[in-house]
Amino acid sequence: MKPEYHLQVSQLCKSHGRRLILNEVEFSLPKGSCTLLTGENGAGKTTLLRILASLEKPDRGRLRLAEQSWQPWRKARRMLQQRVMYLHQHPYMFDGTVEYNLRFALGSRVPQRDAEPLIEKALRLIGMESFRKTSARTLSGGERQRVALARAWLRSPQVMLLDEPTANLDYESRQRTLELLQRLRNDGMTLVIASHDPLHFEGLTEQRLHLQAGRVEAVELNMNPATQPANVILMRRDYA
Repeated sequence: MKPEYHLQVSQLCKSHGRRLILNEVEFSLPKGSCTLLTGENGAGKTTLLRILASLEKPDRGRLRLAEQSWQPWRKARRMLQQRVMYLHQHPYMFDGTVEYNLRFALGSRVPQRDAEPLIEKALRLIGMESFRKTSARTLSGGERQRVALARAWLRSPQVMLLDEPTANLDYESRQRTLELLQRLRNDGMTLVIASHDPLHFEGLTEQRLHLQAGRVEAVELNMNPATQPANVILMRRDYA
């Protein structure tokens, strides 16, 4: 049976001035999977995530979302905005309570009577029921990350892109974040996690994509990346 994909990317290129950031990038995100995106600082991980979230324009590239046909990025942009959510490693908190921050994600599209049970469910999801009336600006880094995840979940994305979601978190906060990501994946959400430390995400991810010299390559997960020889890095070719 042919695998189902939430998002497929082909021929994606991006330059900053004369510097080539992404060079003919191609990969697929299996539906309901968790993909780890690695690469050195400055390799272009954030740029790639921002393009997939329609926040940054590539020089060129084609995308295919779920059942849709292949389209140039320009035509697929509106659909990316509707289906893909990007979370920055330092999530922004609005002035006001945790509840206000969560309610903001619902906007005017959800009536007040329907918003209340959704907010309660989001607070249970992140284990922060007692923080409902707490000022969001006073939260720790780990707590902000969990509120940001709940806020994104309330937008009902099909694909969630996370940029260094456990960076600078203590052990307990990191574990809580990982548990939350596991729950989201188990619920069928497709996740992409950009990180320079793949060991934090062992057991959570099904595939690892490594960004180097502008190209994305699939890396076998059962090997230590620090000792992995170059000849076991393989290009994925199942997106055609």
